[in-house]
Amino acid sequence: MRHSSTLCIQLVLVVLIIIVWDVGFCRGDHLGHDAGCTDVERKALLRFRHGLTDPSGRLSSWVGKDCCKWRGVICNNRTGHVDKLKLRNPYSDTDSVGDEAAMHALSGEINPSLLALKDLSSLDLSMNDFGGSKIPSFIGSLEKLRYLNLSGASFGGDIPPSLGNLSRLNYLDLSDNNYVQSNGNDFQWLSGLSSLKYLDLEGWDLTKATPNWLQTINMLPSLLELRFPGCSLSSLSYNLPFLNLTSLFVLDLSNNRFSSRLPNWLFDLKSLVHLDLNSNNFHGALPCSFSTFTSLEKLDLSENNFGGSLSINFKKMCNLRTLMLSGNNFIGEITELINSLSGCSKSRLEMLDLGYNHLRGILPHSVGSLKSLKCLKLSNNFFRGSIPKSIQNLTSIEEIHLSNNQMSGVIPEGLGQLSKLVVFDVSENTWEGVITEAHLVNLSSLKELLIANKQFPNTSLVFNISSDWFPLFKLRNLEIRSCRLGPEFPSWLKNQNELTILILSNVEISGTIPDWFLQLDLQLEQLDFSYNQLNGRVPNSLRFSQFSIVDLSSNRFDGPLPLWSSNVTMLNLRDNLFSDPIPRDIGEVMPFLMDLDFSRNPLGGSIPLSIGNLTSLTTLVISDNQLSGEIPDFWDKLPLIDILDMSSNCLHGTIPSSIGSLNYLGLLILSNNNLSGQLPPSLENFRDLGILDLSDNRLSGKLPTWIGEKMTSLFILRLRSNFFSGNIPSQFCRLSNLHILDLSDNNMSGQIPHCFGNLSGMESALSKADTERYLGLISEGRVIQYSSSIYLVRMKVVAKGSVLEYSSTLYLVKSLDLSNNNLSGEIPKELTSLVNLGTLNLSMNHLTGNLPSQIGKLERLETLDLSRNQLSGPIPRGMSSLTFLNHLNLSYNNLSGEIPTTNQFQTLNDPSIYRGNADLCGNPLPDNCHGNYIPGEEDREEKESGEEDDMFEKLGFFVSVVVGFAVGFWAVCGSLIVKESWRDAYFGFFDKVQYHLLSFCRRTFLHVHEKRPWD
Repeated sequence: MRHSSTLCIQLVLVVLIIIVWDVGFCRGDHLGHDAGCTDVERKALLRFRHGLTDPSGRLSSWVGKDCCKWRGVICNNRTGHVDKLKLRNPYSDTDSVGDEAAMHALSGEINPSLLALKDLSSLDLSMNDFGGSKIPSFIGSLEKLRYLNLSGASFGGDIPPSLGNLSRLNYLDLSDNNYVQSNGNDFQWLSGLSSLKYLDLEGWDLTKATPNWLQTINMLPSLLELRFPGCSLSSLSYNLPFLNLTSLFVLDLSNNRFSSRLPNWLFDLKSLVHLDLNSNNFHGALPCSFSTFTSLEKLDLSENNFGGSLSINFKKMCNLRTLMLSGNNFIGEITELINSLSGCSKSRLEMLDLGYNHLRGILPHSVGSLKSLKCLKLSNNFFRGSIPKSIQNLTSIEEIHLSNNQMSGVIPEGLGQLSKLVVFDVSENTWEGVITEAHLVNLSSLKELLIANKQFPNTSLVFNISSDWFPLFKLRNLEIRSCRLGPEFPSWLKNQNELTILILSNVEISGTIPDWFLQLDLQLEQLDFSYNQLNGRVPNSLRFSQFSIVDLSSNRFDGPLPLWSSNVTMLNLRDNLFSDPIPRDIGEVMPFLMDLDFSRNPLGGSIPLSIGNLTSLTTLVISDNQLSGEIPDFWDKLPLIDILDMSSNCLHGTIPSSIGSLNYLGLLILSNNNLSGQLPPSLENFRDLGILDLSDNRLSGKLPTWIGEKMTSLFILRLRSNFFSGNIPSQFCRLSNLHILDLSDNNMSGQIPHCFGNLSGMESALSKADTERYLGLISEGRVIQYSSSIYLVRMKVVAKGSVLEYSSTLYLVKSLDLSNNNLSGEIPKELTSLVNLGTLNLSMNHLTGNLPSQIGKLERLETLDLSRNQLSGPIPRGMSSLTFLNHLNLSYNNLSGEIPTTNQFQTLNDPSIYRGNADLCGNPLPDNCHGNYIPGEEDREEKESGEEDDMFEKLGFFVSVVVGFAVGFWAVCGSLIVKESWRDAYFGFFDKVQYHLLSFCRRTFLHVHEKRPWD
């Protein structure tokens, strides 16, 4: 007993000693430790600070002896040694602008003096700016380091292999560095990080990484998070001999270059909670093996190349919170998928993104069972039908995106019960019915409302909202297009003072903009009232004059042009009644203008010189006005212009040579003015020009050869109605992209180049996407648009016997018009290879010869005008196969023979088509070929069409004659050479024949001589 008591006392004493020891450590009273860090560590930190540049004074507290009190320095409570160094830029985690964050960024050199911090376990230098310098290799010698964060600190070079010495490291983040280079080494250094749990190399260029990089990663058994997005990796092992990453719960390999099916080992990562493989090129259908991820909370496979239907059993993935499959090629319906996701007793799904696929069908009623859903993204598919009424059950929903589908029907009133809804986007569908206050009544959280019908100008969806109703929400973005909102300006906007985007396009509002709206204190960035019937004057001063995009096109506004704040970058006032000259100071008032469209107004005066100050201008459209004077010579100051349209004005003078300095010009239209002189040679700089239209002017001289040599991207070339002369340059045959060539109504002479058959743009059909590049709709990947409208080229083309204007369908037009010139010679047969040509007009020239016999190959031809030439011969029978031909004019030539009566010619029964051809006969002309047509005489066309067959028949005949001769000759002569007895008999026979023949001739001669009457 006594022994036991002694033992208990000893145990109590030991416990007390331990407690006192621990308290001493906590207070810093342990042996050998004075207040603050050691002198060695303090001096090391001061040397480290000396190498840094600290513009904001973040390290100003680094004074005094106790470095443990310095900002960013953390010491161990027990040892007193420096344990952590946290110098992350604090402004990187805020909403501060980049300049402010840069002001607080440390830079300079990282001094190796940090090696004196023997107990350093955590080093954070993230979000600073070390200007592309290499990651110091000495960091690999900080052997107690457990946490290393150098993300966003602008390091460059290669990752030092010495980091592989940090065997205790748990966390390594080297992501988002701005100066990363190709990492020449492999991942072998990673194998030494046996304790690593978190690895992030986002943004490092790992193009040169060895193909077996994954095998090295697989040797890290403790790894929990692996993040390699945007690393340019291309190889990914499909199989692994064994899987060591069984604890991995975050895997991010997004934005790489993988091009394969999903690897097998992926489905053995049972602990995965977050999987992000978006923006690669994975392909094939999604396997059902995804159902093995029972713990998965986020699945992001968007922007790959998966196809097939969504037949995965998601019912087993009840922990799934985020499912992102957008930007793939999935097809079929989603009813089974939604039913599977909603089959969990308590679905946890918060994000469902299936946008930008090829999904069809209707939205199932079961979507209302996803009670935890916060974001539903189904845009850019082919869904049809209406929004299911069950959507009102999604009480947690914050975002609904259904835009760009084929949905129709009414929008359910239950929408108005979704009090947490922030974004509702159902634009570009075909809605109908009525929107009332009930649809919007409880949407107190709504910030973005986008409703637009796809078919312009469809207004089958009507807003019927009382003028005294005011909503609970405060919108930031309101976009309503092609709906019936008017005729009154919506008064419920009176309390919407947080708007930054306001688009009310084609909503049938009329009258003037009310004063109460003009007085709203808004911070508008975009204002669009296009395609309405608004009128009156637009004030120059608005309280919300901070906007950058303004579109008031296609209304009835009048008065002088309004000029707003200097922030405006896009200004579209097209198709109104604005008058007076363009303000002289437009270049000073709105210096940041990028896109300017004043077309289709009665503007007068000249083009202001201050436009030359708009150095950011990319689009200048001032066509269809009454502008006069010369074109200013300021284009060398506008280097970014890619669309220039000054057509249909009263401009005169020459084309200034400085226009040739517009290096990015894709469209130049100066038609329908009074411009004169020759084309300036500087225009040959337009290597990327897609449209050149100088028609209806007074330009003269010969057509320069550099048009064909340098402007090889031309899609449309129109020089009609000028005074150009000389031959058509053969270099024009190099314009292989041409869809429209119009040189009509000039003084061109010579022959039509035979090489026009090389104009392959008229021979093959291009896709709309390809031709839009030449139309100027897309320039360098940038869609040229003003909020709701896209700039469309409007061009007049002579077709079907009249002048037609094309705009949105211009890319379909293929036309060759050389009419009303002095061209001579025959029609080149090579033109018949332009099989997609829609209009061929060669009228009013001096062409001779016959019509090409193969003209029937122009199977897409709709308009053919060969009138007023000297063409002769019959009408080719093959023309009857031109089933698209609806306008034909062969009048005033020298054609002869019978007019064909089959197929298409049965519809071309207007006598004026054939008038002025004295030797033509047959229906519909009065002369029905009584005796004028000789049945036994073959048509030239039939002869020519049979020439090819005759050639083969003759070739066969000559081959048979030669072969027969050879066989017969050697059959006879060969036998005589070989057989002597046959040879003697053969020649003996001919000797006898010769003797008898000579005797017969002699007797006949004597007999005749004896009976001569004159002897």
